[in-house]
Amino acid sequence: MGFLKGLFGKKAPPPRQLSHPNHLQLGDMISMDDSFALPPQLRGQQLRVEAINTYEFERKQITEWVFKGHGNDTLFLSLDEDDETYLGFSLKINRAQVEQLFDLDAFSDIFEEDVQAQLTVQHPIAEQLEQWLGKQYHQINFAQFGYFHRQDYRGQRPPQDEQGATGEQFESYLLLDDEERFAVEVEVYEGGETDVMLTLYRPLSDIREYWPGKT
Repeated sequence: MGFLKGLFGKKAPPPRQLSHPNHLQLGDMISMDDSFALPPQLRGQQLRVEAINTYEFERKQITEWVFKGHGNDTLFLSLDEDDETYLGFSLKINRAQVEQLFDLDAFSDIFEEDVQAQLTVQHPIAEQLEQWLGKQYHQINFAQFGYFHRQDYRGQRPPQDEQGATGEQFESYLLLDDEERFAVEVEVYEGGETDVMLTLYRPLSDIREYWPGKT
């Protein structure tokens, strides 16, 4: 009987089919296009999903996928969804790189409520950052309040309870270049910790292949 049960038992479920970033789970992998329009951190790279986070705002939630490739860089992906959907790949930069790329007086205008900051990229630019940058940026978001959750809440509402499970509070600032192909994103957390990201918007077709991770 045991043999017969094994012979006629339930079939294993079919492997997951991936065809869109929205379907990505922990451990899944993507292969990027090898176009020279992409920066070296993305061009022809195979990237693995290491974490999935959630940005919670008053009227929307944004999923963030955290990728690692063969290099040391951590890359972040979110989807820019309007009339069309674009990939928004981001790379975090440190204070020294901010000082190299932008005039600090102009950069400080980002945090002034009555000033719409304008940033011009200074030269020379480090080669590994060149394709992450536009030429000039203008501010479109000021101090947008939100919560950052180190957890995937797709299809769910993040918890808001009195035990502290509310995520990390932050304020978001966003600047775009004139063609809306590049962005500078700044997140300021309680205590003053500040993250600065360079973001590049690309078509969905830049992801050439998807591979489901082992379950």
